[in-house]
Amino acid sequence: MSDRFQDIYTSYAAQYDRLVSCEDYQGNILCALTAIKPLEGLDVIEMGAGTGRLTRLLVPIARSVLACDVSRHMLEIAAERLQALGGSNDWLIVGDHRHLPVKNAGFNLAIEGWSFGHLVGWNPKSWRTAVDAAVYEMKRSLRSGGTAIIIETLGTGIVIPQAPSPALAAFYSRLETRHGFAPTWIRTDYRFESLQEAEELTRFFFGETLANQVAREKLIILPECTGIWWLTI
Repeated sequence: MSDRFQDIYTSYAAQYDRLVSCEDYQGNILCALTAIKPLEGLDVIEMGAGTGRLTRLLVPIARSVLACDVSRHMLEIAAERLQALGGSNDWLIVGDHRHLPVKNAGFNLAIEGWSFGHLVGWNPKSWRTAVDAAVYEMKRSLRSGGTAIIIETLGTGIVIPQAPSPALAAFYSRLETRHGFAPTWIRTDYRFESLQEAEELTRFFFGETLANQVAREKLIILPECTGIWWLTI
């Protein structure tokens, strides 16, 4: 059964890209990634690339980036954004987390951002199997000494990190206890051009409750806590 996020990813990629382009205005994500693993010269596979928010950080530094997403609609926006930056879209492919169309041991870094968490919401009865399959694909794609990095939300509109739901808390715990990922977290706050834009984009993606908070507190800068889990094989 479809939900609002699936509708967004299949039909509203441009508006979604407007929202995520406002996130992490301080540049903390790239700093955190390079602290875990220097990116220069790496062959990278990105899972759930969406409109290419991470792709655009990785492409100027890594040797190669293969960006996969199940939504062709999202990848079309990613291609446009990469072309506007003078990059190539030759390495954008449609692919499911659980069945990557790649050979074994082809990459130094496997990374996903804000995507595996949807496996929990979209597979409420079988999310453990879905997540385990995606993590297996990450590990399968990596060369010896390669690193897997998972990036997921730890709360929007709050300053103390907290899983947004019990199901996501269980997912994050599974990454650590079953799969051996080490956790950390950073702030990736949104910065909007105006209060009108802040209300519009938060209502579009997060819903009425957060949009009303933005309006009430006049939040041009919206706090966001982001978790990062990593594992070297």
